[in-house]
Amino acid sequence: MNTDNQTPNQNREGLVDAEETVKQSVLPFGQRMRAYFFAGILVTAPISITLYLAWLFIGFVDSKVTPLLPVKYNPETYLPFAVPGVGLLILILALMIIGALTAGFMGRLWMRLSERVLARMPVIRNVYSAFKQIFETVFADKSSAFREAVLVEYPRRGMWAIAFITGRTEGEVQNMTEEECINIFLPTTPNPTSGFLLFVPKSDLISLSMSVEEAIKMVISGGIITPLDHRPLDQQKIPLTAAHTYEELDILRENDRVPVLAPKGSRPGDKQDS
Repeated sequence: MNTDNQTPNQNREGLVDAEETVKQSVLPFGQRMRAYFFAGILVTAPISITLYLAWLFIGFVDSKVTPLLPVKYNPETYLPFAVPGVGLLILILALMIIGALTAGFMGRLWMRLSERVLARMPVIRNVYSAFKQIFETVFADKSSAFREAVLVEYPRRGMWAIAFITGRTEGEVQNMTEEECINIFLPTTPNPTSGFLLFVPKSDLISLSMSVEEAIKMVISGGIITPLDHRPLDQQKIPLTAAHTYEELDILRENDRVPVLAPKGSRPGDKQDS
C-alpha cells in the first residue's frame, strides 16, 4: 500500500492508534478488563438513563390522561397490551386545539371572563397572576429569559458561579439602586431547578460564549463536563477580571470594620440633615 500521499495529520493519527494498541496489549488482563468495564459504562449509562427518564415521563402522562378517554376510543380496549405514548400524544393534541380555540374571538372572550373571575378570588388571583407572568415571559418570542449564561462573583469576591439572565431589573428594586441592575438566576448543583434570584449590577457580570445548554450541563455535572472555549485564541489569552482587584478594599473593610453598605444620609438621593 502506498503511504507517500498521506498527510501529516493522518500519519499522526496512525501513530496515536498504534501507541494505544501497544498500550492495551501491554496492560495486564485484569486492568484491561477493568478498562473495558468502565468504557461500557460510559457508553451505556447516558443512553440508559435518558431512555429511563423518558419512559418514566411518558408513563406518568399516560397514567393521568389515558383513563380519561372513553372506553370505545381507548386503544387498550381492543389490544391485549398497553400502547405507551397514547396519553402524551393526546395531551399534545389537546394543547394545540386549546391554543387554536383561544386565538379566536370566542376564545379571547372566554379568557377575559375567566381572568375576571380569578381576579376576584383572594389567594388564587396572586398565584394565577404570578404563573401567568412567568410563562408569558419565558415563552415570549423576544424574551431574553434564560437566553444567556454569565459569570458572577458569588458568594464573595474571588469566587465565581455560573448564572442565567432572566431580564432587566425594573420597578422599586431598580429605583433603589444607583447602578443598572440585571435579574439573574443562580442555579444549585446538581438540581438546577432550585437556586437564587439575584439583582446584580450590569458591570459586574461577565458574558460567557458558551450556550445555555452547555452551561446547564456544567452545573448539573458539578464541573465534570467543561465546555470548550469557542472564542478566538487571541481573546482566550486575555483575562477579563481578577480576584486581587478587590483584595486591598476587602482588607481595609475588615480592619476598620467599615460597613459594606453606605450609612443612611450618605446614599445617593438621601437628603442631608441641615
